[in-house]
Amino acid sequence: MRIFYIGSLWEGSNCRHRFEALKELGHVVCPFDIEPYFPTFYRGLHSLSRQLGFGPRFLRMNAEIVKCVTAFEPALIWVDKGMLISPKVLMACRATAQRMILLNYSPDDMMNPHNQTRNYLGSLNIYDVLVTTKPHNIAELKALGARDVRLVNNSYHEKLHRPIPITEEDRKRYGARVSFVGFCEKERSQSILSLANAGMGVRVWGPGWENSILKAHPNIQLEYQALWGKEYTLVLCASDINLCFLRKENRDTSTSRSVEIPACGAFMLAERTSVHKSLFTEDVEAVYFGSDDELVVKAKYYLDNLEARKKIAIGGLERCTRSGYGQKKMLDDLLTSIIMHYK
Repeated sequence: MRIFYIGSLWEGSNCRHRFEALKELGHVVCPFDIEPYFPTFYRGLHSLSRQLGFGPRFLRMNAEIVKCVTAFEPALIWVDKGMLISPKVLMACRATAQRMILLNYSPDDMMNPHNQTRNYLGSLNIYDVLVTTKPHNIAELKALGARDVRLVNNSYHEKLHRPIPITEEDRKRYGARVSFVGFCEKERSQSILSLANAGMGVRVWGPGWENSILKAHPNIQLEYQALWGKEYTLVLCASDINLCFLRKENRDTSTSRSVEIPACGAFMLAERTSVHKSLFTEDVEAVYFGSDDELVVKAKYYLDNLEARKKIAIGGLERCTRSGYGQKKMLDDLLTSIIMHYK
């Protein structure tokens, strides 16, 4: 299938992983990276253009999308999130071919105002298909005019998220008794503080922790950097317990790390939700908690029980493979169902 792929394709992004997976599935994929139009030193302008949909960079990017689509002649246009793609551009792209499918994919809660723009909301009824990982978004997007909304599970990148051998040097550089990789949030800070106050060492990777309540605690090691690619996998594989917190402002019931951690053959201690329990059997393939008190009890127990940790980590890895949580399987199933529906 000829696919024109629009997204933020910086190295290590999940968007890029999806692009690569589509190519590995045998599709002819033409990338259109939005990052060069809004580089780091233009982030303020990026935010303004995103919300209001104007400015020279915004206009040039949208014009070049139409030009590239016309030259490539795709059967499907894949738009990752599409915060900056105007409705007029989508209509112009559709006019270049009679049987073109317009698809929008988002792993985020698109009812969160932070994830909405005037252009995104104005385009909902233009897309043939909207794909979401959030069950609650299905009815909400349809109420805003979306015609066909598909739900997919979060998925992992098969080449990146896998068990890898860990050296002593890796363990010193990336490992921890308890680790978390992600952005700072109030609820996450409080949960991590509960572990630290109970005497457990926690290593935290990610942006936004500079002013956290965790900063001065002797049992907490803050690494003020985001991790992508192999470094992220090294942390998961080198840590005894990997925490899986959910983002409250996105109303998450699962997230990408929900499957990435088990796919690495690593032990996951995650917030208990109905979606998590459907993905991995509790206390067999993953361990869950519903409060900070339960988190502390579970973390203490499994830190002291190496064999129990190993057994659950192996169970989680086997479930990933058995249930097909990999990205290529998800994308292949999704596109097959869409092609069958719209052919």
